[in-house]
Amino acid sequence: MPKYVGVDFGTTNSAVAVSQKDAPVVTAHFRLNDVETENFRSVLYFEQIRESNRRNISALAGPKAIMQYLEAEQKGRLIQSLKSYLGSRLLTSTNVFGRPYLLEELLSFLARSLRQESETCLGRLGKSAVVGRPVRFAGTESEKDNEFAITRLRTALHNAGFEEVFFEYEPVGAAYFYETRLDHDELILVADFGGGTSDFSLLQVGPSFRRRREREILGTDGVALAGDAFDAKIVRHLVSPLLGQGSSYQSLDKTLVVPAWIYMKLERWHHLSLLKSKDTMDVLQSLVIQASEPDKIRSLINLVQEDLGFYLHAAVQRAKLELSSGQTTIFSFQVPGISISHLVTRKYFEEWIAEELSAIATCVDGLMKRVGVAPREVNKVFLTGGSSFVPAVRAIFDQRFGADRLVVGDEFTSVAKGLALRALDLGSA
Repeated sequence: MPKYVGVDFGTTNSAVAVSQKDAPVVTAHFRLNDVETENFRSVLYFEQIRESNRRNISALAGPKAIMQYLEAEQKGRLIQSLKSYLGSRLLTSTNVFGRPYLLEELLSFLARSLRQESETCLGRLGKSAVVGRPVRFAGTESEKDNEFAITRLRTALHNAGFEEVFFEYEPVGAAYFYETRLDHDELILVADFGGGTSDFSLLQVGPSFRRRREREILGTDGVALAGDAFDAKIVRHLVSPLLGQGSSYQSLDKTLVVPAWIYMKLERWHHLSLLKSKDTMDVLQSLVIQASEPDKIRSLINLVQEDLGFYLHAAVQRAKLELSSGQTTIFSFQVPGISISHLVTRKYFEEWIAEELSAIATCVDGLMKRVGVAPREVNKVFLTGGSSFVPAVRAIFDQRFGADRLVVGDEFTSVAKGLALRALDLGSA
């Protein structure tokens, strides 16, 4: 029986699912230490291995990359959020231990690893797949930029063995999954919150549409911000000041502020490793001598030199999750050389992300207005993706559609499962 493959190639997490006729959708499972997960972290880890008198570069992806990174005493190079670079024409390559790698090479290795790990439990996946894409890729300003991102992603997937790729909007994929629970037709709004983008689709789904293998998509829109942007605000307002942001240093007879660009890079996981350049480290070392608060700059140097971005990311994620269920939490980041413990409230967090919340709300309102559908006409709103847990995000939809119409579930696999069902539709047509 043929397999139909759906791939959710995400900024933070990826997932793979397979559908077959008259059978339930099955997702790939991966092991992270002793825990089994359906999420393949979209990370790469490089380290230098000494063999005889030579130094070779070893590369791992996903859970294996994380385990190796956590176990290594001498940290290598951890690369995260590669998908966020897809739409950028400025980034063509990066150097890892002195060797240049094209972005397409890195993406191909990540996609190939995702495929290989998925095949250990799903069996051979074949050459075809339906792959999710955001409405607007991060960093894009035009449809030409989006097409540029699609071309790069298609190349990576082709190199990973997926020779026939059909791209589908991620919220449409999630709608296919949501539809499986219906015994009647509905007009639904799907809101999919990833690491780099928030995407929305308004469409008609249900048994009658499923029988015809047609779904009526009334409109789709999105903004290039989501979970990573929320994390960045925690770093900006809570972490960076404790690492020297806004502090001063002495240059000859002038008192100057520590350069802000350093901390802007700190806010983005995929930019953090870029700070580990000789030029930047020279700047930081000189600042220690001149800074009014040198210990904070030393902590920043330690963060960059030891490549501790993953640990910082985990601490930020933990605080964000705890603020989704409580009004306060203690942000704790404890690593050798850095000790940060600070109270943070949901109220402050929501103030920090007010601009992002406004952009999401404006996008949803614009979509509804453009398609000419009033909120009262929408039967259900399906929220999926990690940031759908954030109360302030849910409140946007609660205020417009009512809490009784909000539906959640399978937040991290709904897109992959739906894409696999979309593949089944296309293959059975």
